[in-house]
Amino acid sequence: MKPTNLVKQLLLFTLILGCFFGVCSCETNNPKQDKTAFVTLKQAYQDYFPIGVAVSPSNLKDSLERALILAQFSSITAENVMKAGPIHPEIDRYNWEQADQVANFARAHNLKLRGHALIWHQQYPTWFFKDQQGNQISKDTLYARMRSHIHTVMNRYKDVIYAWDVVNEAVSDSVHKTYRESSPFYQIAGKEYLVKAFEFAKEADPEALLYYNDYNAVQPSKVNRIESLLEDLLQAGAPIDGVGIQGHWSIYEPSKEELTSALDLYSSLGLDIQITELDISLYRWEKHQRPLREGENQGFTASLEQKQIAQYESIFEVFRNYKEVITGVTFWNLSDRYSWLDHYPVEGRKNYPLLFDTILQPKKVYHKVVNFNQK
Repeated sequence: MKPTNLVKQLLLFTLILGCFFGVCSCETNNPKQDKTAFVTLKQAYQDYFPIGVAVSPSNLKDSLERALILAQFSSITAENVMKAGPIHPEIDRYNWEQADQVANFARAHNLKLRGHALIWHQQYPTWFFKDQQGNQISKDTLYARMRSHIHTVMNRYKDVIYAWDVVNEAVSDSVHKTYRESSPFYQIAGKEYLVKAFEFAKEADPEALLYYNDYNAVQPSKVNRIESLLEDLLQAGAPIDGVGIQGHWSIYEPSKEELTSALDLYSSLGLDIQITELDISLYRWEKHQRPLREGENQGFTASLEQKQIAQYESIFEVFRNYKEVITGVTFWNLSDRYSWLDHYPVEGRKNYPLLFDTILQPKKVYHKVVNFNQK
């Protein structure tokens, strides 16, 4: 007789918990290895920095995924539900339900919570930049809407959110420009909107840590542009505390030298650093979405697995060496069961970028990341 779905879930749940607490059947017979084989991420890095994960309400409703979050992580970030589009869909209406679920989970389990993200040119409600006639609003109206949105959202969660990505991805992808001039924020107010965003956030919650967050933030061609933006903010007196390095990397990049160079540069500005959105793709970085090519979906081959292990080992060695400036590392999604990279930049190209596999079990790379003192 085949086991029911409930029985399968219970068996998997037992296996997951067994692995976390050192009684998994896949342990080796090496006594030295058995001691640390199933140390959790948050245990392994408790003397370094908090280890976090981006979550959605669906993760919190799944008993197995809840167990994995609570066993492994000391910090969470709302992947999408605190962005302006989902949380503020109409000018006079906020949608708190899903964001509250994430916040209440953090409160109930004493988890650190990062807020993501207050000001971003994507996932914003269309009303935000237009008047009732559909015309572009003035700078003063934009600032009034920004201030109202930032204050309302931050005040609701100020008891539980310790840090916010205040502005997200404001640097241009062009090597010839610093600012993303196509952003509606920039088109209405120029670069001043960034300073205002940080000022409004500081008003709303003086105790919160305030971050600027961006992708490709260790890529040599973009690092200097991000540095220019950060220096502009500091010179203007913006109350910025740190820079978020998104960490959407791959088995091909960044190099250890590129990562350390960027960390040195940002820390020289007197800013804290957090790795905010970590995953290691099997495919090279691409910005623009495109269709799947024939023969491209290789699966998680042994060769790709070894390259991913080597890359994770390399970057976590750097992270540990920079524990004085890195104040948090957050994975972007929980396991290979689902990753945003399954859909971006190529829809339907399955990716395996995380430390836990599609049935929530630790991958080989997981053991390399947590057992870094093992020789």
